[in-house]
Amino acid sequence: MKHYSIAIDGPAGAGKSTLSKALAARLGFLYVDTGAIYRTVGLSVARQGGDCGDPADVAARLPSLRLSLTHGPDGRQHMLLGEEDVTDAIRDNAVSRYASQVSAHPAVRDFLLEMQRELARQHNVVMDGRDIGTVVLPQADVKIFLTASAQQRALRRFRELEERGQQVDFEKLRQEIVQRDYDDSHRAAAPLRQAEDAVVVDTSQLDLEQSLEALLTVVKERLPL
Repeated sequence: MKHYSIAIDGPAGAGKSTLSKALAARLGFLYVDTGAIYRTVGLSVARQGGDCGDPADVAARLPSLRLSLTHGPDGRQHMLLGEEDVTDAIRDNAVSRYASQVSAHPAVRDFLLEMQRELARQHNVVMDGRDIGTVVLPQADVKIFLTASAQQRALRRFRELEERGQQVDFEKLRQEIVQRDYDDSHRAAAPLRQAEDAVVVDTSQLDLEQSLEALLTVVKERLPL
């Protein structure tokens, strides 16, 4: 049986998780949030007092890492560290930096690569991240590069954190996003970049429903649904 894969890449705060989840629900596909997987690795290392920026330190902790993911009846992806559900804990703003650091290490990417590919072999998937269309699923049936201006991405993240009761400085948040863009696009291991055959969707001037419709248009033009 043929399984279809949709790869959605883009910078931090572009709305990849929200839109990919909505797209998967509309299509009846499995949603795989790869960013959440890296966040879980970063959270684990930080909790152990490790240095997320030290590749040797992080690599030494991988063999004992008990990481898994499940999907609830509503299709929501849950991340587990051992028996603990850390789905909400990994959304803390500090964990964003940990995720960016650990995802730059080749050992971490190699460790998680097969897990991600196996999900695509077994299901119709919408998978989002930084290098899905270029490294994880280079043969994906549809590739989309989702982006928005740094100002808009910072504003969306600011509102999201406010809704969770977290107080953050907007300008500091914007600068962190700009820095993460630079770090993600200049790292040696699987840098953030647009796949040559990806369709760019810029959501800077679009609301959630308009952005989803833009993605659906791209998918329907390329898949026999």
